[in-house]
Order: sequence, then structure tokens, then C-alpha cells
Amino acid sequence: MDKTMYLSRIQLFNELDMEQIQNLEHVTPAKIVKRKTLIVSPHLPQKRLFLVKSGMVRLYRVSPSGKELTVDLLGEGHIFGEIGLFTTWSDRLYAETIEDSIICSVGKEEFEAVVKSHPELGLKMIEIVSMRLKEVEEMLELIAYGSVRKRLLFLLYKLSQKFGRKLDSDQGWVQLEVKLTHQELASIAGSIRETVTEQLKIFVAEGLISRAGLRGPLSVQPERILRAMEACD
Repeated sequence: MDKTMYLSRIQLFNELDMEQIQNLEHVTPAKIVKRKTLIVSPHLPQKRLFLVKSGMVRLYRVSPSGKELTVDLLGEGHIFGEIGLFTTWSDRLYAETIEDSIICSVGKEEFEAVVKSHPELGLKMIEIVSMRLKEVEEMLELIAYGSVRKRLLFLLYKLSQKFGRKLDSDQGWVQLEVKLTHQELASIAGSIRETVTEQLKIFVAEGLISRAGLRGPLSVQPERILRAMEACD
């Protein structure tokens, strides 16, 4: 694999030039991680920062009754984990690949050395952590006070930002490059599968989303979804 190319796509490193990225290769070992592999759990404490070079990772927690609640989905360029003061993590979270992925990681000492030589990375990390916390707070507030409709609209909009690919048309459609079942959407939105299925049917009728067949990719209209969110009680 071209490691330099992968590193340049990582959210944390995308403002560095190629020479700077090449200097970081030796502290960010990468490996191919098979689908359904547990990377981090409360029972496997690892003070490391993980970077998704390709593939997808699911962050979730487990309730006392054993029910899994998906907290976030991370794709190419996203970061998770904890090292020292820099954390995007909770000690109750699990991280699992949901497809074959390429993941690199860096330990506390290595990351501190990198930040000393590249202070801009420290500032970038603070920005990333702040954005992650804001997003989680928004979803928690919606789960506590918002309707299922508004939570699902918020989720689809965030997925379009993270995993969306604009289609070759001027009609505003964005195709989600991630496959999620209705149960998985329900888990993230804090609802049940049957309710999510009914809401998605309504969204199709309203022209907010579309799908080519039962197993086809989901396409969304981000601008229409934003307006629909604003109209929610």
C-alpha cells in the first residue's frame, strides 16, 4: 500500500505537506483489520490514537441488559481513541470494524514527539475533539428531547456529511457510501426498527431520500433534510 497517500487523507494530517507526512510514517504503523474485529473495549485498555485509513469502524456501548447502542460511525480520515489529554473517547465505548479496514495507530510518547515537532497537529487535534463533542452533544439532546423524525433526519444529514458522494446531477442528491440496516439506523437514532422503517417510507414520499431497490444505496437530499429538521417541533 502507498502509506503516504493514506496518511495524506487522514483528517489529522490533511494540512501537512508531503515531506512532513513522509516524516511521520515511522510512528503510524498500519495494518489490515478484518470485518467484525474488536479494536478497543473497556476490557482491552489501550492508550493509543487510532486513525481510519480506509473501511469503517462502529463505536458503541453496551447497556447493563446487554443491548448495544451505536454511538458513531467512522470512515476514511476519522480518528478515535485516547492519548494523554487528547481524547475522543469514553471508557465505556467499544470500537469494532464493520468492514475490512486499514487502521493505523500511534502511542502517547510517539504522538507527543510528533506534536513537539509539528505543533499544528496539536491544534488540529483540539479542533477535531471539539467537533466530535459538539456532534455527540447534539445527538444526545435530540434523543432526550427530539422526536424520532427529527433524530433520524439529523442522523441522515450527518451521514451525508461523513459518507456522502454527490451524484452527477444538479438536483442536489447525495449518495451515502455506507450500508446500514434499519436496525442499525434505529440503534444510532435511539429508536426501534419498525418506527425507523415507517419514517423512511415517509421520507421517500416527501422526496427527502430515495433508494434503488431493497439493497441499493441510499441517496439523500441534504438541503431538503435541513429544512425538514427546522420544521420539526
